[in-house]
Amino acid sequence: MQLVARVLLGFLMASTVAMAAERQSSYPTRPIRAIVPFAPGGATDIMARTISAKLSERMGQQVVVDNRGGGGGNIAAQMAARSAPDGYTIFYGTISTLATNVSTFRKLPYDPQKDFAPVTTTAISPMFLVTVPSVPAATYNDLIALAKAKPGSLNYASSGTGGASHLMMELFLSMTGLKVTHVPYKGAGPALTDLLAGQVQMSLQQPPGAIPYLGTGKLRAHAVSSKRRISTAAEVPTMSEVGLPKFDVASWQGLVVPAGTPQDIVRRLHGEVKDILGTREVQSRLLAEGSEPGGIAPDAFAEHIRREIARWAAVVKIAGYTPE
Repeated sequence: MQLVARVLLGFLMASTVAMAAERQSSYPTRPIRAIVPFAPGGATDIMARTISAKLSERMGQQVVVDNRGGGGGNIAAQMAARSAPDGYTIFYGTISTLATNVSTFRKLPYDPQKDFAPVTTTAISPMFLVTVPSVPAATYNDLIALAKAKPGSLNYASSGTGGASHLMMELFLSMTGLKVTHVPYKGAGPALTDLLAGQVQMSLQQPPGAIPYLGTGKLRAHAVSSKRRISTAAEVPTMSEVGLPKFDVASWQGLVVPAGTPQDIVRRLHGEVKDILGTREVQSRLLAEGSEPGGIAPDAFAEHIRREIARWAAVVKIAGYTPE
């Protein structure tokens, strides 16, 4: 009997491996939906479209970007979490949808750790503190002096209530004692559009959104949140250099799939995205935009999400932010 059991077990294991290999070799057989939690035009959308286009080429099936803005990214995240775990729905999660929203909303319609299987990080981006030219502040110190002299007179744009740019700005305001009015948008794209139009005066912007306008005079950068200056905007000092060494924050993006997605599909997606991020074309583009390419293993990404949830829960308390 033991011999028969061992033979059967060996057969089942071999069959499982064979089926996984067959599934991976045939996957995908139809288009893949790539859900993006913000409106078109923002950093997440730009990155998602870059990777999705490359995935389409490499996997032989179209990867269709589906922008679902609103709710601080929760609408899209819930949609992705409830999708079939078959590899045909991928979600471009962010620091907000996968980490900060846990603390900035009283109740989420999904669980970032239980409802998703991490694939890999895609990009890590510091934040520029920017203002429009109409704000009479040539330097960081000028801006601080102006905001302190006229509390509440300035507005700042964010990609949405509870999002990374909102929470990071609230942390900044709590550290500086400034009073600036929050104006939330449904994504970084709309926020940047109104910022450039002068509808709001300041914002924390990721490099892909800010850098194209720094040399044109449409935006003025006062500081960057990274530990080192960014080569493509080397004239902009770090927060540490202007007197805020503890303001060391960065936004990040990453690819996840619904929990329960077969591990061979997760590994396939990780391998493809890691290779895409390793190409000279994509790396050059990211570095030119002031971002760093991702590509870490699924287990490492899961641990990163866990740490970030804990980190930003502490920041929410420090900033005195009340969850919605």
